[in-house]
Amino acid sequence: MPMRIVFFANTDWYLYNFRLSTARHLHAHGAEVVMVSPPGEFGARFAEHGIRWEVLPMDRASLNPAREAVTIHHLTRLLRRERPQLIHNFTVKCAVYGALAARLANVPAVVNAVAGMGYVYASDTLKARVLRPVVSALMRSTLGHGHSRVILQNPDDAAALTESKLVPDDRIRIIRSSGVNIDRFQPVTHEGDGPLRVLLAARLLREKGVGEFVEAARMLKDRGRTVQFLLAGTPDPGNPSSYAKHEIEQWHREGLIDWLGHVDDMPALMRTVHVMALPSYYREGVPRCLIEGAASGLCLITTDLPGCREVVTGHGIDGLQVPPRDAPSLAALVMQLDDDRALVKQLGVRARERAERHFDERLVIDRTLEVYAELLADPFPARSAVAG
Repeated sequence: MPMRIVFFANTDWYLYNFRLSTARHLHAHGAEVVMVSPPGEFGARFAEHGIRWEVLPMDRASLNPAREAVTIHHLTRLLRRERPQLIHNFTVKCAVYGALAARLANVPAVVNAVAGMGYVYASDTLKARVLRPVVSALMRSTLGHGHSRVILQNPDDAAALTESKLVPDDRIRIIRSSGVNIDRFQPVTHEGDGPLRVLLAARLLREKGVGEFVEAARMLKDRGRTVQFLLAGTPDPGNPSSYAKHEIEQWHREGLIDWLGHVDDMPALMRTVHVMALPSYYREGVPRCLIEGAASGLCLITTDLPGCREVVTGHGIDGLQVPPRDAPSLAALVMQLDDDRALVKQLGVRARERAERHFDERLVIDRTLEVYAELLADPFPARSAVAG
């Protein structure tokens, strides 16, 4: 009977876009991988890769204790039926629920991946402040227990979890990002001196710096600049900090930004822009858009905050850093790049070099399998020698 591993996340979109490569590697080495998520548009695609998808009734925005208990009950029943050797949970909520259900279903090994601390720790709203001690108590009672490991994406989050005594230090492993296919994302040379094109690609949340991005676009438009600001992504109804669709459409009508919505072919989009901006003050893990932008050889603008600084390590070194919540400073940096295309190219080259060294998805897969090997009697072969 093949080894069975369950991947559990709060969207099928996340599993398909960020974890399919790992699942395919496991499948190629004889494991049966079962993807578990709420319903979505991407789940049916797993069958094309020989991977099974199971739908879990779950409302990621719910705070109703009875409804959440039902979700944990369904997940526990699923795990008892599937009897996996290991469950790999993604995001804080799924890690807490997955760890608890695994304990109830006697799953031998648990890996909890927390990519950033999320809305509850990033927001200063009353709702977030009320939820914070509740979430912390749940994390403390589940994540570091049993035969388990916790994967974080940056050392700042590791320090936060250990100092708060949420997870024992010896259970934490750091794997910087979910990785990127550096062969699929390739730098291009832009010919001519057309308008500078600046992209923000993310969930449309306030803490991602979307508002500051739009305000910077407004400032440059008022100055008569012809810089083009592109916004890729959609509102996130499951997150209280999400912008509403009508707000984004209004910015688009004003000519401040070109709203692209959801983009399937990100490499093609990256080839048309010069700069990737993420003026985030969210508690990021390592932002996917930044590592994709780095692999594409784009000049990066982001903040010197946890997660973001893993990609842009210093201002002027492998990108530019802007203070959080500071639209005028963001506008000034974009104008600097508009006037200095040589700097755009220079920082893009350095970003690509960093992506090759640190964010190749083959490295991430190998390091993930090393974590599995700590918990499983029969570890899987590494994807490639690149980890060495």
